[in-house]
Amino acid sequence: MKLPFWIDTDAGSDDVVAILMALRHPAADVLGITVVAGNVGIDQGVRNVLFTVELCDSSTPVYAGAKRPLVREPVDASWFHGRDGLGDQGFPPPASEASQEHAVDVLIRRIRSNPGLVLVTLGPLTNLALALGRAPDIAEKLGRCVVMGGAACTVGNVTPAAEYNIWCDPEAARIVFHSGLPIEMAGWELCRGQANLKEDDMRAIRQLDNPLARFTLDCNQAAIEANFRQSGESGLALPDPVAMSIALQPSICTRKSRHLVDVETRSELTRGMTVVDALDVAGDERNHSHWGPIAQCPSNVEVCWEIDIHAWKRLLLRSLS
Repeated sequence: MKLPFWIDTDAGSDDVVAILMALRHPAADVLGITVVAGNVGIDQGVRNVLFTVELCDSSTPVYAGAKRPLVREPVDASWFHGRDGLGDQGFPPPASEASQEHAVDVLIRRIRSNPGLVLVTLGPLTNLALALGRAPDIAEKLGRCVVMGGAACTVGNVTPAAEYNIWCDPEAARIVFHSGLPIEMAGWELCRGQANLKEDDMRAIRQLDNPLARFTLDCNQAAIEANFRQSGESGLALPDPVAMSIALQPSICTRKSRHLVDVETRSELTRGMTVVDALDVAGDERNHSHWGPIAQCPSNVEVCWEIDIHAWKRLLLRSLS
């Protein structure tokens, strides 16, 4: 029996690879995909998702959602993913259109009607925060909520302190992290180092010589160059597909632990930082005067610290085969 999945995405070049992994997985039934502004604007994001769904010969419905963060000005990631989010490769427009229902409405409805649903978020958490604001009861109905976002006790990728998805809409992220959702945080650091697709990995994908394999590498050409400029690492970093691999095959996460995680919303220096209380210092009564009310909060996030790199790459290759 297939497990019901839902994907919320801002449709950059790594997002679409994660989407096709889910659509191709034999044990996942992707009930729908909601789109949020982030890497690209909402219209371009919808277009990118529809193109990917069609490429997978799927009829999964797609829904447009929030066009901007809750209170911040939108800042896209075109410098990393290209102006169209897919490396500016000139992909044709999709033949289909998005469904008319708004992403927030459909999230509430489908979570309520599918207890145990697995939700995978690949972009800013604006849609989910809006849904929780209207229907806080949905937090207890999800089976899992795998969040690609944050940087657990390490450097960020848009500022020294923050990862883009959380930085883009930190207020939304803070709402989601404190909602009671069963969050599993897959930070961007999990795709770094040897988890990058190296030359041998990309050669193996190219040798598959099918539309999905070609699309995966072609749409990420801008990202390969941006990855080197940003971090000095050669290869293709795919944070969203890594998070999706954990959602699809939980054993890929080889070390995880539960902690209090908060999101910084006030500081410009550390805006969007995911502050992980890895040593439970907030729970120490001696530190309550420093932490204030947050010290009374329970551990709220399962943080993924390490992955089985070979297993993640095998899953990706199977998805494209």
